[in-house]
Amino acid sequence: MTTDDGVDGTDDGPPARYDRLERHPTPGGRNSLRYWTDAKSPATVALNYLAVWLIRVSPSLRLKSWLLRRLGATVGSGVSWGLEATPDVFWPERVVLGDDVIVGYDSVLLCHEFLQDEYRLGDVVVGDRAMLGANVTVLPGVHIGADAQVAANSLVADDVPPGTTVAGVPAEPVGRDGSAEDGSSDDGDGDEDA
Repeated sequence: MTTDDGVDGTDDGPPARYDRLERHPTPGGRNSLRYWTDAKSPATVALNYLAVWLIRVSPSLRLKSWLLRRLGATVGSGVSWGLEATPDVFWPERVVLGDDVIVGYDSVLLCHEFLQDEYRLGDVVVGDRAMLGANVTVLPGVHIGADAQVAANSLVADDVPPGTTVAGVPAEPVGRDGSAEDGSSDDGDGDEDA
């Protein structure tokens, strides 16, 4: 399975993911989360939550992939979904996982953002053979390229080009020695492995 890596390599303006987000204004004067039942059926979210709970706790990779597909996610062959990892509960159908993707323990792939004046939706696309370490959070609209690696405890707020290793909050490209790609060194905590 080949996924659209759609990674914008420019540093001009906001990250490419912002251009891909659908924006839905809040209908009243309160924050958008107060109106979630207008955005998605409560029954659908309840059923999604039960399936996501099973995905999180099941040790069976086959069952996890089957359940993700039943929720509408696109799941390539050979996907490994770690324990406690969580797909978006409201819009799991917006998750796209290429072949042989690894999603590490307790990671979260979000396809929505509830904000004060609007909620936003965006597909999360993870390319073939990409690896997400433990406790990674991926924001809506992010595309992670094929063979990319995201280090544990990272927040992915922008696209990750194919073959790139990123780490940190927010995740930034790093070299093999753990230094930032611009040549500066990391903080020395040694968490650069995905």
